[in-house]
Amino acid sequence: LSLWMFERDREPIIDWLKQKFAKLPDVANANIAALNAGHAYGETAEISGDGLGGGHLPHHRIKAAPATPGVYRTVTGAEAISHGLVAGAQLAGLPMFFGGYPITPASAILHHLSRLKEFGVTTFQAEDEIAAITAAIGASYAGNLGITSSSGPGIALKGEAMGLAIMTELPLVIVNSQRGGPSTGLPTKTEQSDLYQAVFGRNGDAPMPVISARSPGDAFDCAIEAVRIAVQYMTPVMLLTDGYIANAAEPWKIPDVSTLEPFPVQFLEKMPEGGLMPYSRDDKLARPWIKPGTPELMHRIGGIEKGLNTGHIDYGPANHQTMTEIRRDKVLGVADSIPDQDIAHGKAGGKLAVVGWGSTFGPIHQGVLRASTAGKDVSHIHIRNIWPLPKNLGELLKSYDRVIVPEMNTGQLKTILRDQYLIDAQPVNKVSGQPFTITEIEVAIEEALS
Repeated sequence: LSLWMFERDREPIIDWLKQKFAKLPDVANANIAALNAGHAYGETAEISGDGLGGGHLPHHRIKAAPATPGVYRTVTGAEAISHGLVAGAQLAGLPMFFGGYPITPASAILHHLSRLKEFGVTTFQAEDEIAAITAAIGASYAGNLGITSSSGPGIALKGEAMGLAIMTELPLVIVNSQRGGPSTGLPTKTEQSDLYQAVFGRNGDAPMPVISARSPGDAFDCAIEAVRIAVQYMTPVMLLTDGYIANAAEPWKIPDVSTLEPFPVQFLEKMPEGGLMPYSRDDKLARPWIKPGTPELMHRIGGIEKGLNTGHIDYGPANHQTMTEIRRDKVLGVADSIPDQDIAHGKAGGKLAVVGWGSTFGPIHQGVLRASTAGKDVSHIHIRNIWPLPKNLGELLKSYDRVIVPEMNTGQLKTILRDQYLIDAQPVNKVSGQPFTITEIEVAIEEALS
């Protein structure tokens, strides 16, 4: 009946049924008969609103969506992240180790990566969340790209180990597929309520770059970017998705891998002139990456404060001040290698900017498109780099009379924007466990402009 309503061809489904039930032709024929009967019902029951029967189910003719020519496949967010992490490891020239523990909705990443062993991927299902991340840190120490993933409660359990990765300054990618919280919360529902946790959720001053994917396809590029930042800056990086992105699917244009720019890792393999300084810095403030067992390059590692340059244990107050500031400045320096904030729709300056992050992209973009088509002065800005924020973002936001921030929490990005730029960003919040609708965004735009 749905195929009849939308005037879609039955043949692809008939062919699929014949293939699926090739060994059970009676079952295939029964399904095909049911399919045809539903279509025939639509043709004969006079239920169409454009027919003589006075029905209420008019035909819908949907044009093909505009798409750049190329080879496409259907991809979920979990699949795209898995492929992106593998691609990032290949671009860095590293074997990959994934340590995970089952949790909704993050488990699918472990499932997908476990099928990609031919790309140098080792997957490890640990006994708990802490073992998963510490195993990944150990793999990074040994010269692998360490990856771990979880959802909100599991990310909380990983908090202390994230601090260890920050103190040891080892590359690590942590994927957080957000869900409704707190505690066990809404395991199968979506939310964006872990932004504070991602940016601030560790003891001490423990800065970490944070990236947010806006769609299943975008998760592939975000995963590569997370790997690049992790290995070039020798830091853990958190990649945020949510249940909506992880489980949703969309057509994804398969990228030309020859256009992906490599960022090969260079391990320190020889004693430098002047002796070994395992916490010396390059122009990105990253320390050298030394594989254990490299001749003459034995050095200390661990969670106690490291001495400037030497890496020895150092409790000195001046040293702690210096090292804390270096770790902060290193992460803030990531802003030097990320693009300026773009405008998804509209122009710089105007009456209203709708600022979003993560999976709110779709409804915000459509809501802004509809409002601007109706003549309203509104623009859409969508932030990928949550921390550090793009260098031009403050100036861009101050060029608008008003800024609203729709997000599936009680106003977390709104608070960060207010703190960083002293702008009067206003929240549009939804914490029902379900994504925004386009109509809700349109209403918010109307209220903001009036």
